[in-house]
Amino acid sequence: MSRLGTACDSRWHDGAVTTIVFLHAHPDDEASQTAGTMARAAAEGHRVVTVFATDGAHGELPASGLAEGETLVDRRRVEAQASADALGVQRVAWLGYRDSGMTGWPQNSLPGAFHTADLHEAAARLVAVLDEEEASVLVGYDWHGGYGHPDHVKVHAVAHRAAALARATPRLLESTMNRDRIRAFYQRAVAAGMADRAFDPDRPMDDGNPLGTPEREIHWQVDVSGFLRERRASLEAHRSQATDIEGMLAMPPDVFAAMFSTDHYLEPGRKPGMRVGWPFCG
Repeated sequence: MSRLGTACDSRWHDGAVTTIVFLHAHPDDEASQTAGTMARAAAEGHRVVTVFATDGAHGELPASGLAEGETLVDRRRVEAQASADALGVQRVAWLGYRDSGMTGWPQNSLPGAFHTADLHEAAARLVAVLDEEEASVLVGYDWHGGYGHPDHVKVHAVAHRAAALARATPRLLESTMNRDRIRAFYQRAVAAGMADRAFDPDRPMDDGNPLGTPEREIHWQVDVSGFLRERRASLEAHRSQATDIEGMLAMPPDVFAAMFSTDHYLEPGRKPGMRVGWPFCG
């Protein structure tokens, strides 16, 4: 039984256990974006699978350094599994691409980079997981990957192509950030003298667009307030990525709860209007 109950879209709810595949660009993206949903889905008895497109090789080196013979990729794989364990994720898979780095970095065009990978080939790698899992739902990213990172934008394209090619077409959802909600938090923080002014959600992000999606364009707001402990544990698992992770973990409990009590999703083809509910029912 869910700690929150279940409000389902009746078009999809058939009482069956759902296999949900979450495609993320890098290990740690799941912690900040969909961890609450993943933990809730697992708690409700669904099979949850995380697929990482890249190895996260261009992340931060941990402050304590790496063990002898250990690479950053090795560390991030261990952290990804620890995050999965904290959330109840039952399988972690990897598409096998290199981290492309931020927009304009030379790594964007290196051989094996996800950003320049052949779309059909990358989708086929994901389809192999979808078909093996008989996935009912696939979660990717919005059209600009939330903030324009090349690998996040590629996730959007790969998820759409894979959903079309999978043997049993999964329901497709796109993880996004509610720009209006984040703006409200930001403005309150500015008024309290606590804001990092470099994090204005309306300023141009990596691709020149503002953060996330306006609320009027979002289709689903998912209540994950009962899974803040799991979210925090998922973030804790990725301690090597200190710049982002430490800032989130340092939030006062009330601020952390306000920021991470809801996840937001777009659903291609759905009529406008945000609904508070649970679209992961079967």
